[in-house]
Amino acid sequence: MNPPIDDEALSERIDAIRTEYADVQAQLGDPNIGDWPDRLADLGRRHSELGPIIQLAGRLQEALTDAAEAGELADSDDAMAHELRTMAAERTAEAEDLIAQIRTAMIPADPDADRDVIVEVRAAAGGDEAAIWAGDVLRMLERYAERHGYRVEHMDTSPSETGGVTKATVGIKGEGAYGRLRFEAGVHRVQRVPRTESQGRIHTSTATVAVLPEVGEVEVELDPNDVKVDVYRSTGPGGQSVNTTDSAVRLTHLPTGLVVTCQDEKSQLQNKQKAFRILRARLHQMAIDESASQLAGERRSQVGTGERSEKIRTYNYKENRVTDHRIGVTVRRLDQVLDGNLDPFVDELRLRHRELRMAEEFGG
Repeated sequence: MNPPIDDEALSERIDAIRTEYADVQAQLGDPNIGDWPDRLADLGRRHSELGPIIQLAGRLQEALTDAAEAGELADSDDAMAHELRTMAAERTAEAEDLIAQIRTAMIPADPDADRDVIVEVRAAAGGDEAAIWAGDVLRMLERYAERHGYRVEHMDTSPSETGGVTKATVGIKGEGAYGRLRFEAGVHRVQRVPRTESQGRIHTSTATVAVLPEVGEVEVELDPNDVKVDVYRSTGPGGQSVNTTDSAVRLTHLPTGLVVTCQDEKSQLQNKQKAFRILRARLHQMAIDESASQLAGERRSQVGTGERSEKIRTYNYKENRVTDHRIGVTVRRLDQVLDGNLDPFVDELRLRHRELRMAEEFGG
């Protein structure tokens, strides 16, 4: 008889997973399963999710069995007692490590983690300097995406007269893009002497970032009657026309009041297609927020009001430091961070996020 796992709740969950895994395997073995491709895909995905847990559970049971047997033999064999107790301790430690791995593997997969993303950057508090800073934040995120091999696609940009942006929307494509970039959502605060400051005084400005997982047409259906489409001429800083045709597109989703604009392409059709992508992403995020019963949607909580007191990260030029206030991590390489080296923050944020999900899942 196998020794029991010293965690009743975990043991019950492993038993349930074994039962489900056997059921999934049986269904995959049905010779007619190919007639239902969607069901086959779902079963294959679930099989891939459960398989590693089953393997870890098997290794755990072996480690527990070895530890128990070594402990029993140590009590009856004085000559080998020391070696057997050492073996029992080693296998017990291995079992504890396997339990930790199983708990991690049991955390439900984030369905959006591997999606492409749509990133929106807006100038907030600080006037002209805020627009310049928003442009710097946009470049930082683009460089970060490029460092990880993601492709950046400009979708809508409203440049400012001072050389920054009042708002900009980009698509970032690549495996795991949302899983990494999601942590850039929020208010980014800068403390520096603006180019426009003649007295050398340090100003504080902010830019807001929203990160939305991108979804397909099938996932978010849009009734054409619910969307008002307006076209107009693309404009640059100061209202200067940069396009002689009505290529820019504005979508208004009547049921929700969401408004999306897109003007970076010369083709009205391309701008319209991109605008619908952004609109679907926003509606998808609203649906997630509602299902989670959040009073303020995740997108709104990501962005906040843009006030100087609300911040996820502060960039201080005088002290050459960047501080992430969510995890208390400070890096004194501001130039490298602005060049897209965000991994010191993102890696720690991903770890904390996983630990939080584990605590929620297991009540720890």
